[in-house]
Amino acid sequence: MSFPTRTNAIDFNSARLQRFGFSPAQFLAQPLLDYDQLQRRLGLQLQTSLEADKVLAMFFQSVQQLIPLGALIYRHEGTDLRLELGARARHDASYCITYEGEQMGQLTFQRDQAFGEDELAQLESLLSNLIYPLRNALLYRHASLSALRDPLTGAGNRIAMEQSLSREAEIARRHQQPLSALMLDIDHFKGINDTHGHVTGDEVLKAVADMIKDRLRNIDQVFRFGGEEFLIVLTNTPRESAALVGERLRQAILQLKCPANHSAAQLTISLGCATLLPGESPDSLVRRADSALYAAKRQGRNRLEMAG
Repeated sequence: MSFPTRTNAIDFNSARLQRFGFSPAQFLAQPLLDYDQLQRRLGLQLQTSLEADKVLAMFFQSVQQLIPLGALIYRHEGTDLRLELGARARHDASYCITYEGEQMGQLTFQRDQAFGEDELAQLESLLSNLIYPLRNALLYRHASLSALRDPLTGAGNRIAMEQSLSREAEIARRHQQPLSALMLDIDHFKGINDTHGHVTGDEVLKAVADMIKDRLRNIDQVFRFGGEEFLIVLTNTPRESAALVGERLRQAILQLKCPANHSAAQLTISLGCATLLPGESPDSLVRRADSALYAAKRQGRNRLEMAG
């Protein structure tokens, strides 16, 4: 662990904690623990899950019984894990987590009041309980992602897409929340392959996938649907907001320059947008987004069309 450093963080999603089965009321309901009690609890509790998201959420919840925290922010580039719990705050303490030279991510705590030296010492000591459970969870996540991730772009594959869509559609119905999908296609991609070669085509696919992921919230997901097509699942996002996301992606692609044999290939995308209807199946949602995409292509490409 490194010493605390200043860092900037944005886009908090306090609802994420509730998705793991925790609620703010639980913090108030539990008796306050002293340091030794908390150490023992963490030693047992963090071993109960191999899901990195849940391990971190349990740590965040439990530590607040001793040290008030406003937010937890975690990034692990190796498994593309981004977790943000809590609310934006002024003061932070940031740690680079390592184990035997292995990078295990950047972990930041935030709150409105400055951290005292005693609190930081306790927090750093408590972090030792997180090392092994987090490492095991990251290893499990890496193995799971290998089976569910497109090896070229790092986006989810079709298997992951089907699993995620079913889960997100069920959550949307249960909580009466909107769920939208964007089908995205790189315009004239065959021409890029024919003119500049498949190696350049692969670089274009990776650059587009990275651009999409960088501009989504941590609760949204991107999947490689096939060839040069990507499906973007927008959680708790109504029709109008989904269209705005699609338009921002379209504009961002216009600024993306990909090297192509000493020249810059100008990229554009076409998009179709659909929002889940009452009683609609995930397959139907995807088909409507796909139909809207082809309507965008028929209308001249480099545009977004909404499903009826």
